[in-house]
Amino acid sequence: MLALQQDLSGAREFCRTPPQAPAIALLPWGNVLEDFLDTIGISLETFCNEFTGSWMFGYADALRQVGLRTVLICISSGVTVPSRVMHVPTGATICLLPVPKTYRLIRRKMANPYGRTVTQVFGEILPSRIFLLPALAALKEVALYVTTPLRRVAHEIRRERCIAILCQEYEYPRFDLSVLLGHLMELPVFATFQGGDYQRGRLEHYLRPHALRACAGLIIATQDEARRVQARYSVSPAKVKQIFNPIDLQIWRPMDRGEARAALGIPTDARVAVWHGRVSIWQKGLDILLEVWKHICRQGIERNLRLLIVGTGKDSEQFHRRITEMQVSDVLWLDEFMNDRNAIGRCLSAADVYVFPSRHEGFPVSVIEAMACGLPVVATEVQGIPDILMGGELSGGLVVPQEDSEALAHALGRILEDEAWGRELGHRARHRAETHFSHKTVGQQLRDFLTQH
Repeated sequence: MLALQQDLSGAREFCRTPPQAPAIALLPWGNVLEDFLDTIGISLETFCNEFTGSWMFGYADALRQVGLRTVLICISSGVTVPSRVMHVPTGATICLLPVPKTYRLIRRKMANPYGRTVTQVFGEILPSRIFLLPALAALKEVALYVTTPLRRVAHEIRRERCIAILCQEYEYPRFDLSVLLGHLMELPVFATFQGGDYQRGRLEHYLRPHALRACAGLIIATQDEARRVQARYSVSPAKVKQIFNPIDLQIWRPMDRGEARAALGIPTDARVAVWHGRVSIWQKGLDILLEVWKHICRQGIERNLRLLIVGTGKDSEQFHRRITEMQVSDVLWLDEFMNDRNAIGRCLSAADVYVFPSRHEGFPVSVIEAMACGLPVVATEVQGIPDILMGGELSGGLVVPQEDSEALAHALGRILEDEAWGRELGHRARHRAETHFSHKTVGQQLRDFLTQH
């Protein structure tokens, strides 16, 4: 941990953006950073030294290209004093702040700090303790608001001379507190939408409308979510800007398919569908994916078939059981957290089509990564997909209704059977990625929006 508890004064020379450049303070979602890191099985040190690919570091890269620094302010159980390190891949500053004592005390009583009900948060309440229910309900409401140490956050913002605050989600208590902090510090506060579209408690119900109307602006990539926010909170359309999450097109690009397949042991004449991401069965629709693949294999397409799955997650054991119980054949699953974007790109480049069966998403960057690698996409009409694949086939993809395994199987089968058409859709997908999701394009949009005040 000593390697983490360093000051950045000696590391400045390695940053790609000059230290005097204007900075944006970025506050991620979640009570504690490790709540996220534990789900993907990586350490705090790996996060700081190697982790890439998330929306936050995509923003850091995009902003760096237009002359803005990113200061990521995280609450961490891995430090006992405020610590500052440099994120090696992007040069962004990471400020690690210790978990507030009040939250640590409350957290000991919690089964799931992100639960929506008192029972989900604190577990089953014995009849003899039912009198504690009002107190536990109040504690549940307060807990999410005491995870952010405002004084320490303000100190880091001043120290880095940040010109704006950007929160990962507006439907989260940290956003409400950030708007208050921004008012006190006379700084504009913005927020993005990365999937959070509901409130967890009554306190949010009263505070959120005021925070949304008082903030400087919202970055919302999906039109459906923009309409929801405007209708529910009466937010002015002028405050909402559609800006997509960026990706690095130098990394996410088509690679030699033969070499990629040789590395994975996939025959050159096989027809390959691929999915990559976090293994969360219900949210990602992986149960539907297995049903669809079993159906396609039964149809007897006269080619070698492979379903390539890349990623791991909390449902990995259950997913293994499902594959065995359903007797799904021709599945190659790399059950590991793969942080090397070049390695993921090679996996994508080994495929003929990308399949995306999700039930719930915010703005799925994995689809854009596949498009940038020249893959046609077959996706369910989950939030974000109509915006990413605007125009459907013209953007390189086929969109089908959610949870419609028959429609998904039909669309996937069409591309697997028609190689020439799949290649044409793949070219269109790459063009869409180049024109709408590059670091330069998104960086300019972010700079213009975040520095307008």
